[in-house]
Amino acid sequence: MPLVAGIDSSTQSCKVVVRDAASGDLVRSGRAAHPDGTEVDPEAWWRALGEAVAQAGGLDDVAAVSVAGQQHGMVALDEAGQVVRPALLWNDTRSAPQAERLVEERGAAWWATTTGSVPVASYTVTKLAWLREHEPQHADRTSAVALPHDWLTWRLRGTGRLADLTTDRSDASGTGYWHPAAGRYLPDLVREVLGRDVGLPRVLGPADSPGTTRGRRLDAGAAARGPAARGAGADGIPLGPGAGDNAAAALGLGAGPGDVVLSVGTSGVVSAVTDRGTADVSGLVSGFADATGRFLPLACTLNGARVLDATARLLGTDVSGLDTLAAQAPVGAGGLVLVPYLEGERTPNLPLATGSLHGLTLGTTTPAHLARAAVESIACLLADAVDALAAEGVLARRFLLVGGAARSLTLRQALADVLGTPVLVPTPDEYVANGAARQAAWVLATSQAPPPDWPLHETVLVEPGPGGDGARVRERYAEARTHVLERPQDS
Repeated sequence: MPLVAGIDSSTQSCKVVVRDAASGDLVRSGRAAHPDGTEVDPEAWWRALGEAVAQAGGLDDVAAVSVAGQQHGMVALDEAGQVVRPALLWNDTRSAPQAERLVEERGAAWWATTTGSVPVASYTVTKLAWLREHEPQHADRTSAVALPHDWLTWRLRGTGRLADLTTDRSDASGTGYWHPAAGRYLPDLVREVLGRDVGLPRVLGPADSPGTTRGRRLDAGAAARGPAARGAGADGIPLGPGAGDNAAAALGLGAGPGDVVLSVGTSGVVSAVTDRGTADVSGLVSGFADATGRFLPLACTLNGARVLDATARLLGTDVSGLDTLAAQAPVGAGGLVLVPYLEGERTPNLPLATGSLHGLTLGTTTPAHLARAAVESIACLLADAVDALAAEGVLARRFLLVGGAARSLTLRQALADVLGTPVLVPTPDEYVANGAARQAAWVLATSQAPPPDWPLHETVLVEPGPGGDGARVRERYAEARTHVLERPQDS
């Protein structure tokens, strides 16, 4: 059977999986790191892609390939297709004042109704406003604006023509200037925000191909790196439309209506596949599109696994050691509560907030109690996001937990406890890259209405513990969070 490749260009790294198009079985894979920071030269993504593809054994035998990527980032291109400035990533919050001003000017109801979402600093539209205000010379040079997956797909095509930029519904719906219900851009809004007309990627259907690869452009440094790197690219491979990372993960999991995906990576994300879009005036739920023609209401937290990383460093251990420590403390950490707004927060929208620790006593000043409080803080943060989806009428049939932090046994249990319902944990895998690969297989079988059926393999079902301890954990967390909500943001 033919092979397909899926690429996940995330905040922290680039992952490539090569899978059997019919069964979804993994054949080989590769990975390369991205530089740290909230702004990145896109060429770093390109180099990492070449390295990851080479590590995965190249694409010479692959029948189709698709790219999924981190959402919202701003890649500004000049008329020659050159990057104007380093790309601002989704987790760059410098455009928070512009987001606030945009909402004030038009009102939250207009944004929610027209774009499905109320802008926060993550969204591309706010970054365009920041660019015009703070770097007008770069705004004046900008002829086209793309998202990370758009730019990588365009580079894989290798034409260099701005007119060949493409995207998909899921990523377009996260820009803040695309109408999910109507399926169209809002060019007048872009002109108003940036101060000029620019080219925007053409939005493709779920199984549409933008064209084929030009492999010699993918890995120009392969020859210099030796035989192991050769064959990393290939000409003439059909490309998929690509997707935003959350939509790709849902596709990789085979999520359908009623499924709620809890993903804990750099950020925490709660998303659900639905047949209708949402329009949350509060701004907590983003009304995104998914990768299959449906919708993907989503609540995202800025804080996720990095809270666990930071706590582990503080305690002189790693994430696995943190998990071991957390298991040694009682549920509820003896009343110790961490509000984990270490990088500001998006759900709730508090970009300038900081973290805080509550309930310190002589009995809770132990590594185990702090480890447990850190784990439970992430569970409560995700539970708040689940509540936000429920308030928009999103019904949950089952919960699936994925992401790097899903390996934590204490986090799995804490989530089941605070949600008060079983949580299904699929085998840890690269579900964003898998979704891109599944999309590539769909492109190969365009006569097939739904994407190919790739079943989940091993899963673990985690039941909530007895006694209602999770409810008490949430109550204490809500009380501690209230203190943060009442604190002035400029303090």
